[in-house]
Amino acid sequence: MTIIRIVCAAALLFGAAAAAQEGGKAIPETIVSLGTATPGGGFPVYGAAFTAAMQAADPTLKIAPRNTKGSYENIPLLEAGQLDLGLVAGEPAYEAFMGIGRKPTPLKIFSAISSNPGMFVVRAESPYKTIRDLVGKPVAFGAKGSGLPILARYVLDGIGLDQEKDFTAVYLDRAGDGPAMVLDGRVAALWGAGIGWPGFKAMSESPGGARFIAPDEAEIARIRAKHTFLKPMLVPAGSYPHQDLAISSLGSWSFVLARADLPDDVAYRLAKTLHAAEADLGARLPQAKETTAANTVAAAPRVELIHPGVLRYFKEIGLVK
Repeated sequence: MTIIRIVCAAALLFGAAAAAQEGGKAIPETIVSLGTATPGGGFPVYGAAFTAAMQAADPTLKIAPRNTKGSYENIPLLEAGQLDLGLVAGEPAYEAFMGIGRKPTPLKIFSAISSNPGMFVVRAESPYKTIRDLVGKPVAFGAKGSGLPILARYVLDGIGLDQEKDFTAVYLDRAGDGPAMVLDGRVAALWGAGIGWPGFKAMSESPGGARFIAPDEAEIARIRAKHTFLKPMLVPAGSYPHQDLAISSLGSWSFVLARADLPDDVAYRLAKTLHAAEADLGARLPQAKETTAANTVAAAPRVELIHPGVLRYFKEIGLVK
């Protein structure tokens, strides 16, 4: 089912939203659906900033964000044509593109979102210092259907740990529930990823403070040797309140994916608008500063996975030959 709707100039006479005027000619309004995730997580926050920046750059382009269960719901919704765009974490995207546990997806990359170094957060006064200190403890690994538990699974597997067997794994109905569970002792730690992630921010701003636990240097080497698609990443000092030192970890890039049959001219228009809105998007949300055309080309596993309409724009501006 096609979600994009074109509101014709004639319909404006009957109460539809007014279209912009260019040289006296009405520009049709284009409405594009965007799947995000559960409230309290990073994707709805990003989706709100993305929507505002895109619509500020082109008032006739209407982004309609929709809360979903996250990456693992957005992928089938995109494949079924029930979304035009969807926010998808790097690991679910990787598995879908590679056909791991399923047929390879025909979906295409519209844009990179941000790099997502994974790590745990605990209360500052807790006794846990390393990942192995958390073995046998209840740990919240993220919302059901999101990509966070999958990143954790790969990271832990790389150092010889099983997410289900070596921990009491807790999966959240709402991403925003995690910090409260750490603070009241229901879980020992919360797993998350990225810079500016709401769960980490909430923990860092809590009265007792927080501390982060990431793989150490040797563990990062072991993980990369087994799961080469995960890349070394850095959380700069000051990314979160009271975080005085940079944190080395690893992770992958999350993406805005597009349904395979999104018309090329629409994808081209969206890509051109997003490129013009990059600075505004970064000003609205610090972690969105990584949402750039250049990062999209660099982060894509293969350039052929980028939507053809987006590639046409990238070729015009000299990013792709």
